[in-house]
Amino acid sequence: MTDSPSHSHSHNHTHNHGSHHATDFDWDALGTHLEHEAEVNRPVYEQAAAWIAERVRAPQGVRRVLDIGSGPGLITCMLADAFPDAEVVAVDGTPALLERARARAERSGLGERVRTLVAEVPDELGSLGEADLVWAANSLHHVGDQRAALTGFAGLLRPGGAVALFEGGLAPRHLPRDIGIGRPGLEARLEAVRSEWFAAMREALPGAKSEVEDWSALLAAAGLTPGGSRSFLLDLPAPLQAAARELVVETFARQREVFADRLAADDVATLERLLDARDPVGLAQRPDVFMLQARTLHIAHRPA
Repeated sequence: MTDSPSHSHSHNHTHNHGSHHATDFDWDALGTHLEHEAEVNRPVYEQAAAWIAERVRAPQGVRRVLDIGSGPGLITCMLADAFPDAEVVAVDGTPALLERARARAERSGLGERVRTLVAEVPDELGSLGEADLVWAANSLHHVGDQRAALTGFAGLLRPGGAVALFEGGLAPRHLPRDIGIGRPGLEARLEAVRSEWFAAMREALPGAKSEVEDWSALLAAAGLTPGGSRSFLLDLPAPLQAAARELVVETFARQREVFADRLAADDVATLERLLDARDPVGLAQRPDVFMLQARTLHIAHRPA
């Protein structure tokens, strides 16, 4: 899932609506957006899966993969392609998203190797069975006790297996600093508000525990051997293709929805203009919209 209202199960997206509590996420309603986001970010996830495939040390190869917080399953299917001998299990707490994952697997000809499993993390980790790879993309930060979850992940691994954890990176950018309307630096202010929102979201989670976000150290504390980290860049320059531009519009619309009461009135007014499809300076028409973001992947192994 994601680290902000613009960052998801596998990807950047909003988790709540309007004045709802920061942890009241309607994942079902976000299904189409999550699929759209994962599709635009496909190059990042494909590169990451290939990088992981070279580093898993399971003696018998990768036979079973758990995609924790799978959402609608686009990454689950990518993992099935990257590990052609493996059963891949999409694990999520939202049945409607797993229905999307199942349908996608069937459409992709992967129905015999992709399974779905409704489970909450970390309480139901024991029901997932053993794995050679546990993959969690932007989902761990939705768990109050992240340390306990990582210990649970480690306990699922067969000898030589690995945990692949997507957490952190660099916040996305879509516009120049000065966009010709409003005060320069809008996205920097949105990032600051996102950071405040994220802290409140984390504090409100059941069993929330504060942790220094040194993921290698946390993986080591779970009994695993850290195997390094790598960041993967999504660099889609202006002018954007239609699918990516539509995702940027969705992202800004969700930020306006969630952050309006945290932003200055002039920034809200700027967002309104950016989201007006008829306005020549809006996101739908302006030629300088881009997508630039880095996502960081951490890997750690159970000794063979």
